[in-house]
Amino acid sequence: MSLFLRFVLPLAGLLLHLAASGQSAVLQGKITDKENGEPLPGASISLGTTGTVSDFDGTFKISVNPGTYQLNLSFIGYQSVSQEITIGAGETRNLDFPLEVETSVLKTATVTSGKFARPISEETVSMEVLKPNLINNTGKVSIDKALEKIPGVTIIDGQANIRGGSGFSQGAGSRVLLLVDDIPILQADAGFPNWNDVPVENIEQIEVLKGAASALYGSSALNGVINVRTAFPRAKPETNVALWAGTVFAPKDKSLKWWGVDSLPNPHTYGVNFAHRQKFGKLDLVLGGFYQDETSFNKNTYNKYGRFNFSTRYRITDRLSAGVNGNFNRGNSGSFFYWKSLENRFEGAPTTISTRDRFRYNIDPYLTYFDKGGNRHRILSRYFAVNNDNFVDNGTDVTNQSNKSYVLYGEYQFQRRFQELNMVLTSGFVGTWNSVTAELYGDTTFTSRNLAGYVQLDKKFGDRLNASAGFRYENNVLFNPGFTYLLGTVPPSEEEESKPVFRVGLNYQVTPKTFLRSSWGQGYRYPTVAERYIFTNAGFFVLPNPFSTSETGWSAEVGVKRSFKISSFEGFLDVAAFYSKFQDMLEFNLVGFGFSSINIGDTDLKGIEISIMGRGNFFGVPTSILTGYTWIDPRFLSWDPRPIEPGQPATQGQTNYNNSSNKEQNLLKYRSRRTFKLDIETEVKNFNFGLETFYASHIEAIDFIFAAIVNGLAPYRENDTNGYIVNNLRSSYRFSESVKLSVLFNNVFNEDYSVRPGLMDAPRNLTARMDFKF
Repeated sequence: MSLFLRFVLPLAGLLLHLAASGQSAVLQGKITDKENGEPLPGASISLGTTGTVSDFDGTFKISVNPGTYQLNLSFIGYQSVSQEITIGAGETRNLDFPLEVETSVLKTATVTSGKFARPISEETVSMEVLKPNLINNTGKVSIDKALEKIPGVTIIDGQANIRGGSGFSQGAGSRVLLLVDDIPILQADAGFPNWNDVPVENIEQIEVLKGAASALYGSSALNGVINVRTAFPRAKPETNVALWAGTVFAPKDKSLKWWGVDSLPNPHTYGVNFAHRQKFGKLDLVLGGFYQDETSFNKNTYNKYGRFNFSTRYRITDRLSAGVNGNFNRGNSGSFFYWKSLENRFEGAPTTISTRDRFRYNIDPYLTYFDKGGNRHRILSRYFAVNNDNFVDNGTDVTNQSNKSYVLYGEYQFQRRFQELNMVLTSGFVGTWNSVTAELYGDTTFTSRNLAGYVQLDKKFGDRLNASAGFRYENNVLFNPGFTYLLGTVPPSEEEESKPVFRVGLNYQVTPKTFLRSSWGQGYRYPTVAERYIFTNAGFFVLPNPFSTSETGWSAEVGVKRSFKISSFEGFLDVAAFYSKFQDMLEFNLVGFGFSSINIGDTDLKGIEISIMGRGNFFGVPTSILTGYTWIDPRFLSWDPRPIEPGQPATQGQTNYNNSSNKEQNLLKYRSRRTFKLDIETEVKNFNFGLETFYASHIEAIDFIFAAIVNGLAPYRENDTNGYIVNNLRSSYRFSESVKLSVLFNNVFNEDYSVRPGLMDAPRNLTARMDFKF
């Protein structure tokens, strides 16, 4: 009996267990994008209480006891699947799930804030998403014009700022980082975005992150990030072609019209772009092109350029893919810095008229690999070359402002998902090497390098709380060979600086429709070569300042996102309160004989933003809306109206006071304190109708000396204290799924306005556009 208990019973139990195991059931399959057939790694699959995630190639496998279960399947940005399934003993069931893209605005997938996909409702920071349909429907042929639709985003003469974090510094320095497919694309010498390098003809979506993002993206992300994600082929080949032509009408004050006189041609624009996307077995191929010829309403201002771009992706194995993307842009343009006079404000001051011939290109090899543990490894790289031949006729001679620069960027990124902890770890190393040669910078060559490491943890606690924390360490080195210029000498130097930056954020789902978020992040920006070493004559001297130091700061935000549904129309209301403090902010100011980029001390900026986004059938009518209001209160922390004592140097506060045109209020320069944006669009059968509205309050402070230099600027500003409201109308007719005709009537009420003081914006204008899809 003892032998029976010790050996026979355990053996029988083992045999019964093995028999039961042999009768278990297996569900396996593959999860893909329904439209393009792409595998979806990381999708969640649960069968009753048993769960797993799809592998790198979209496959999954679950073993359960036989029975009837509720199958739930979900992937961020796609519609979830829930169905009942019965599976028998010993059965292996194969089920594939092609998922449809989620149409709910709250479930729009974003990747910029954490380098992995998650719903916009669960973001810990303010995030806006712009889809290509809205860009195309409004006829925007450059990204900067499209970005103006986003609440809180302002573009002043090509320079982006988010929620008042930047003012205006002509072509030098940006506190907003522009990415194309997760890689920075700012010009090496000035840290400035070239908007017409971005392939507007091939966009998947644009994501705008508001607030300091240096912990993940480094220098130049002090005020936010704009990430343009380009499109890849879907299951079927697709070709899109657009043609457009436009003309400009006379300003409200007909005496300002310079065209049509002495046989001068009317302002006009015409252009074409195309994109072709197709799969060839394991190869994805995208080809795109763009050409535009524009003669502006501002005299001597024109822009003629062409662009060609390509994207490739090849699946070497199920785990490994690689590709090369490229973009080539060649053209010539003319412009002026400020107008001639109040009576000739659509004509340039003769000493500021410039011409430019340019050639820019970037080549971007990349590689993605999923190891056997499901970890993702990415290598991103970019070679970005710029050759600008710029010349300014200042009346007595021609100033050479030509420059050449090269950027080599490389990044290794590692990402691991800890499914049992519901956590994502992202880390990486980044290296950037720059070379800049220009007469602007002493006709010599500057070189620099940036090395950085970063890590970010994103974790979900239960079903409601998302937490995010990140850290980055940056090291910058700049080699200055020294040079002599008209007014002095800059000695050679080798400068090195290192900075750590941190960020944290939380998002809590209060109710099924309400999400509360808060975030705090540090920002950091290293001065550009242009800010430190430029010397030129632009109608006034711009002087070097090799002693300028880095900007640092932080921004904090509390926000709530609340979804709503009216009829079949779904959207969300977002309300955010934000606060930023910057140390040693850099801005161009009058110093001695000209302007120079100097540290203006500490600044303080707070504000509120309210936005609404939605789409769907509003009582049976397909409708979409994007609108928002932003209020900011930007202040110098050093502001001293007391007269400078004879023989004593000015304090920082006295310098800020004396350089501002507004002696009544302490306000940072070149910022509108109130802005409002609206875009609403609706469909009636084959017709589409839309309205754009832009409002910006009066810029209350600019450079005091700028108001004195620019003829007529002071009286123009005195008579224009209410800001501007511009309304644009559009309509289109779809002849078929392949052909659409659009008419865009912009500045309907012919508002006389100037976004950037000293430079007029467009009077009433009309554009016709044809879109073809094959």
